[in-house]
Amino acid sequence: MPGQFEVMIERNFSSAHQLRGYKGKCENLHGHNYRIEIYARGRELDTIGLLVDFVELKAAADEVVQYLDHQNINELPPFHELQPSAENLAKYVLEQVGTKVGDDRVQIFKVRCFETPTSVATYHVD
Repeated sequence: MPGQFEVMIERNFSSAHQLRGYKGKCENLHGHNYRIEIYARGRELDTIGLLVDFVELKAAADEVVQYLDHQNINELPPFHELQPSAENLAKYVLEQVGTKVGDDRVQIFKVRCFETPTSVATYHVD
């Protein structure tokens, strides 16, 4: 079985949200200092020996982070209709960054969304 390369970047943002239908304190508007890890993978490097340029990956992630940072996530599409849980945030970030990065060699395959240093949700694709 051939090997695979993997790279990861980390980004941070602060936002508020409230969990609709939740029975407990998280039903109320509250904030988090989120940390997200974005993972890319692929089997081939480009002509200069990179899986993906970190500059390109960071720029794509920063577009998404700028959209979410210092906002009430419940008010932003698609979260005005979608529960703004850490799980859904992880999926959203993966899908958004995945549309902006690289070429057919590179796949954004996993995002970890930390609401706190000890509470994390992960979304990944096979």
